[in-house]
Amino acid sequence: MEIYLVIASINKLTNIARFKSQFQGSSHEINLIVVDEGDEKLREKNRDILQGIRYNFYGPRERLSWFQEKFGLGRADKYASVIPERCHAETSFGFLVAYEEGADVVIELDDDVFPVDGHNLVREHLENLFHVDGVRVGGKCKWYNTIENLIIEPPTIYFPRGHPYSLEARERTYIWNEAGSSQCVLNMGLWLGHPDLDAVTILYHGGLDGRGKIHSKGLKRDKVIVDYETYFAVCSMNASFLPKIIPAFYQLYMNFMGIDRFDDIWSGIFVKKIADHLGDKISLGKPLVYHDKRARNVFKDLRSELEGMVMNEGFWRIVDEIELAGKDYYECYFELANKLEKNLDKFNEKLHKDFIKLQTNKMRLWLEIINKIR
Repeated sequence: MEIYLVIASINKLTNIARFKSQFQGSSHEINLIVVDEGDEKLREKNRDILQGIRYNFYGPRERLSWFQEKFGLGRADKYASVIPERCHAETSFGFLVAYEEGADVVIELDDDVFPVDGHNLVREHLENLFHVDGVRVGGKCKWYNTIENLIIEPPTIYFPRGHPYSLEARERTYIWNEAGSSQCVLNMGLWLGHPDLDAVTILYHGGLDGRGKIHSKGLKRDKVIVDYETYFAVCSMNASFLPKIIPAFYQLYMNFMGIDRFDDIWSGIFVKKIADHLGDKISLGKPLVYHDKRARNVFKDLRSELEGMVMNEGFWRIVDEIELAGKDYYECYFELANKLEKNLDKFNEKLHKDFIKLQTNKMRLWLEIINKIR
């Protein structure tokens, strides 16, 4: 099985050095795609780390060359513009490479997550995607709190980055059932150490360094399948998925117009909406990784997240109300882009309208690229 591991990084890949024995001991072919900014001094350090692993670096120069090969010199810039600059959502490019090269499974990993004893990243992602049964969760609230599946210290109720603040979305009357047959198209692994929290929560709990004092100590359930018509905050720091969802899994254009850090959240809402329509399942749980979040300015994160937080309260409702008729992820994503654009008047502020209009344009360009390489 061809496994493509996508990591966006401007740092020394010390975490991959720790995962290396898992990758080299795997019965599957592991291909690492490093989406970086082309810093040759950093690449030299990372080449030493990556010896014995199949890998490619894709900085701005390599990415533009890739688009030039597909679309020619005159049109390359237009299509290359779907990939944002200097932000996590650059991982979208790695998805394109994996899709074109025929990956069987894609794993997305952040550069600040590390292996946990007793957990194998690749094997456990594959188990949750293909093999093991789990439990199914749903409820009237329309949202499942992913941190509910973690053992948290101090023990109280927290919600992850991207989970809406409305009381409706934070209602926690969940309905649990056995899952039965449970092959999934996406699995989100969870974390020890620092959970994925928004800047407001981190700041409230004293995290001036962007990390806070809230820690995950373990996992409650290995596999939770999130029921139909129930959303959750998809975090891409430790996630796996089947290539068939890539046409609908563009990580939206971020670090623009003062808005960032909602690429995985909103792409997750899109793909959950479409998976529900097509009858596919999405899960979360294992594998655990240790999230050793780097120190950062929490106020900078807050500025980056604030407008997205405002939009998020209505964004998911607009998507939820859209009716789909498509027969696959490509068709449904095209529908979503068009119908989301027709609902721009539901966003109250011009900045928000302009930002969503930009996203729908990029989404359609993304599909043109997919159509070219599939």
